[in-house]
Amino acid sequence: MAIAPAGPTTARGPGLPASITPSFLQRLTTLVSAAPNAARVTTTAPYTGVPLADFPVSTPEDVEAAFARARTAQKTWAATPVAERKRILLRYHDLVLARQDQVLDLMQAENGKTRRDAFLEVVDIGIVSRYYARNAAKYLSPKRRRGAIPLLTHTTELRHPKGVVTVISPWNYPLSMAASDTIAALMAGNAVVQKPDTQTALTALWSMDLMYEAGLPAGVWQMVIGRGSSIGGALMDNADYMMFTGSTATGRQIASDAGRRLVGASLELGGKNAMIVLDDADIEKAADGAVAACFPSAGQLCVSVERLYVAESIRDKFVAVFVARTRKLKIGGAYDYSMDVGSLTTPSQLTTVTEHVDDAVAKGATVLAGGRARPDLGPLFYEPTILTDVTPDMTLYDHETFGPVVSIYSYRDVDEAVALANSTPYGLNGSVWSRNGARARAVAARVHAGTVNVNEAFAAAWGSIDAPMGGMGDSGLGRRHGADGILKYTEPQTVAHQRIQGFYPPSGISPETWATLLTGALKVLKAAGMR
Repeated sequence: MAIAPAGPTTARGPGLPASITPSFLQRLTTLVSAAPNAARVTTTAPYTGVPLADFPVSTPEDVEAAFARARTAQKTWAATPVAERKRILLRYHDLVLARQDQVLDLMQAENGKTRRDAFLEVVDIGIVSRYYARNAAKYLSPKRRRGAIPLLTHTTELRHPKGVVTVISPWNYPLSMAASDTIAALMAGNAVVQKPDTQTALTALWSMDLMYEAGLPAGVWQMVIGRGSSIGGALMDNADYMMFTGSTATGRQIASDAGRRLVGASLELGGKNAMIVLDDADIEKAADGAVAACFPSAGQLCVSVERLYVAESIRDKFVAVFVARTRKLKIGGAYDYSMDVGSLTTPSQLTTVTEHVDDAVAKGATVLAGGRARPDLGPLFYEPTILTDVTPDMTLYDHETFGPVVSIYSYRDVDEAVALANSTPYGLNGSVWSRNGARARAVAARVHAGTVNVNEAFAAAWGSIDAPMGGMGDSGLGRRHGADGILKYTEPQTVAHQRIQGFYPPSGISPETWATLLTGALKVLKAAGMR
């Protein structure tokens, strides 16, 4: 495993970059919706463990006030023409790209990921903002629908914003998860009250600040900080729609609460994603693909791979190449593009990863690469780890680790591979590798997951934002991206204008005669091929 050199200002990782000044941090933290005398919470930088930012903590009353402001602002925002919303979003797109170095520094400082992984979030937001800016009018415009009676019923489908949307975003992809769902909600005419994870709230606040600079009217996007146990109830009770990305356990509770209130919810939850390497796969490319599937953002990615199924006939060759590739990865902290794998984000993640690997090894698993923490690099670094001989009695066999750890298994035929990949209550993402694209797509269609990539890890499906993205089973409800990703933030309304004659008989015709006439009309419509 390649080791990063020591940083310039600390023996264990680099100090903060010059762009993250005390005044910059203070300006961002003042954007939190909280009382002037609020309690404070301090975050630490994963690379070094030193204090990073000091945030005011929002109370349930602060959340109520944020919703009140958002509701007032939303009325005007909903009346703003879509063309004007488009202009603001395209301006935001340009600002994100122009100031990417600043947000890359922020993401690395509070998440611990490498710069190359952080850059993919910038790319993601550029794509998402452009897509919804350019397509929202098509999705939201009134649509003519077939009327009940041809020529006599004029029917239109309208789309109205839900109102105020709650967005709860996680720490692992602090820009993508903070901004992408909010972008769609805003373009649909909603206001947003958001609770980012406190650990990565700086990135979310930076994104909100940039949207205001782009022209978003005051009050349309509010940001609160606090534990779910404290303000989660207020966020749920005031929401007209809930967008949550996080754990399955919390998602179940949110779904229950949303059902109680009869409001909609979209939930992207956990995963135990599988990659299938077919017997005709290009081994070199598949091994590179496995590295890209298992270790981005130190494995702290909902769609990353934790289970790898390889055909018996090529298993030994594939494993040798994959292990060699993994051992060459450069692990460490640096505010440039020199590192391949960064740090875990929180001590609890390091604890989970360590416990999962130690439990597996104690029960007979074999470590082919990694398998240990690296406190010499920083407090939360853990080597990219490959395990084999993993059995069902080991915790990581079917529990999500959410770290740089993958288990390799072999299979005899495709039916077994598919059955193994589907042997989980989750269903978020999958990956299939083969030289034969048609064969791989056929296998992919059998995998129980919301997105499946062929000869790619996850970026192909995630980046295809004209298509829906989300989970099956315990991996969640609802979809982001595409038409689904914006229409879920709207209420559909049907307006039907009946002209001349409806379904009841006109004066002078008996009900029996009218029924006979309508019956004949229905038969004629069917014979004519009418839908």
